[in-house]
Amino acid sequence: MDKQHLRLILNGKSAGRNDVRTAVQAVRAMGHEVSVRVTFEAGDTARLAREALRDQAQEKIDTLVSGGGDGTIHEVVDAVLHELPEGEKPPFAFAILPLGTANDFARHIRLDPADVPSCLRFAARASAKPMDVGEVNGCVFVNMATGGFGTQVTSQTDPNLKRVLGGAAYLFTGLHRFSELAACEARIEAEGFSWEGPFLALAIGNGRRAGGGIRLCPRAKLDDGFLDLTILPFPKSGRAIDILSTLLDRGVDGMNNGLIQRKARNITIQTQKPVQFNLDGEPMNGQSWKIGIRHHQIDMRR
Repeated sequence: MDKQHLRLILNGKSAGRNDVRTAVQAVRAMGHEVSVRVTFEAGDTARLAREALRDQAQEKIDTLVSGGGDGTIHEVVDAVLHELPEGEKPPFAFAILPLGTANDFARHIRLDPADVPSCLRFAARASAKPMDVGEVNGCVFVNMATGGFGTQVTSQTDPNLKRVLGGAAYLFTGLHRFSELAACEARIEAEGFSWEGPFLALAIGNGRRAGGGIRLCPRAKLDDGFLDLTILPFPKSGRAIDILSTLLDRGVDGMNNGLIQRKARNITIQTQKPVQFNLDGEPMNGQSWKIGIRHHQIDMRR
């Protein structure tokens, strides 16, 4: 196996973890170079991603590894792509060391967050395969963009509650905030498709899961040139709490009917009132959304 240079951007919260140190030592023992950069404050992840791009011109970096959760890989890829001319592929592959709470994207590519050393060894020896990325109003996402009440649940769930209850924490928070629940009115258009009405939640997936393992786009593929759109209309019968419970507990697989799903390359969404979207867990607010796919924009070790 050829010697690889891995640049690891490591979330500062995880810098002291023994399994992370063991992982770095193990990959170095395989004969590979691992240069580690640790974040300390807001903005460091993007800054270190741009630094890796500059360093690449002086010393070859084969793989840029994101050590953190879905938000970390989001920040790294977004920062790198914003530094390059539109359409240009980065000069290195990307990989993930899953150290977050949910690790939805890492699980999609069959990484086991409980075995951190194996994940870093995988980053050193796995093939780099072309992968799509999504884009919302100029900002990219790797895994999924979600909007509506379900998004608010995810972003406002207490991290301690998530550790104790797992996926059930999202339902607990949703029930606690149910008095604030209101339908989001939107017009959604894509190739050969138009829908207008109130929705409870929607998802635009490059990956399949979000919010701690909830299957929102179960047929999404990372390299097919399409995004998977899932719309959960707001029910007229007043059964919103039952539907939300089913969605958060079993994902869209547990929904008997009423779900709208499409594959599309370009999607536009206009909402009557400002709504929050999460891009790989990172919040954005607005009323007008232009969403597209960048086919085979990056290479990912997967």
